Amino acid sequence: MRISGNKLRNKIIDSLKSQGFKVNPHLRPKKNEKDTLRRIHKKKRIEQLKLHKNFMLDNFEEIKQFSISGENVSPENIDLKLIEVKSDSIESKIFLWWNLIWWSLPFDRSIGRQMRFILWDDYHNAPFGLVGLQSPPLKSSVRDNFLGLNQKDIDYWINQSMYAQRIGALPPYNELLGGKMVALCLVSNELREIYTKKYDNRKTLLEKRKIPNRILFTTTTSAYGKSSVYERLVYDGMPVSKFIGYTSGSGTFHLPESIYREMLLFLQQKGIDTKRGYGTGPSRKLKLVDMAFNRLKIPTFTFHNIKRGYYLFPNVTNLRNVIHKRDKPVWYDRPFVELSNFWKERWCIPRSKRTDTWRQFDLDMFFRRTKAQIKRL
Repeated sequence: MRISGNKLRNKIIDSLKSQGFKVNPHLRPKKNEKDTLRRIHKKKRIEQLKLHKNFMLDNFEEIKQFSISGENVSPENIDLKLIEVKSDSIESKIFLWWNLIWWSLPFDRSIGRQMRFILWDDYHNAPFGLVGLQSPPLKSSVRDNFLGLNQKDIDYWINQSMYAQRIGALPPYNELLGGKMVALCLVSNELREIYTKKYDNRKTLLEKRKIPNRILFTTTTSAYGKSSVYERLVYDGMPVSKFIGYTSGSGTFHLPESIYREMLLFLQQKGIDTKRGYGTGPSRKLKLVDMAFNRLKIPTFTFHNIKRGYYLFPNVTNLRNVIHKRDKPVWYDRPFVELSNFWKERWCIPRSKRTDTWRQFDLDMFFRRTKAQIKRL
């Protein structure tokens, strides 16, 4: 299929206008940023659900089997463990299914190094929350300025970090402030140890040099400005996360997958290699989109001008000295079980006594409505 540049350009502009952007000639949200974000997320989420419709329906009953109504949860008895998700496992099905259906922020395929985790409530035999980690973008002005990173060594330090694409609690645990527990697990000893074993003796594919198999820090961005989950997140009297600023407002999330695929075909017609995936770097999609926009004469469209809150989770007490003075890392000692116990006493149990919203999650009603929604797609 031959892709017309003019038709593709008009299709991109029409899509962005329908999502709530003004084009004059640069992009900017028409109204409130949150309203525009919700419209963009809703459109992309529905697109993802359509792509995975058969998977969602085929695994419906199995996923429901491992879920729980709020009225059956005993907050005092929640007993969490951290499970790394392996390919072709029941945990892998659970992870993808809830990733697609539960969040307004749509699911996106992980890039580069990637790790997936489920926090599992052993007492109730139900999934509590999800963590999706991937390689961070090689360049990020707010992060790089905060850490004082320079171009010479940036890949060395960024490859000792991860980006959390998904952090969140599942129902009914989300109403017990379970999101804070999921965020706390990012700095757990166990998560770091799993990473160390998985990436032992690995080299970066782009620079071909060996990088220490450790996570010095993790970063993430919030969906809508600052995050109530990450703000004032503490453990043992110390802040766990730090707000370091706002993103620059560039990226690709405002592009529907169908249009992105047409852009790839357009680039291929121009003789450009559009290889993607492992070994091409975490910023590959942005680079390809940028090339297409330039050739379509809409070069500034990678800037959607919607800024997200940026958070950093350090795993060492002396992060700056490790980076700038090559000091030996002084690691925080944060066992998962102790983080879990702290969360229960600090947030979960007090919340369960203040409100009963967590009891109101009706498993049968949720799955009945969800099945109807998926079938309508």
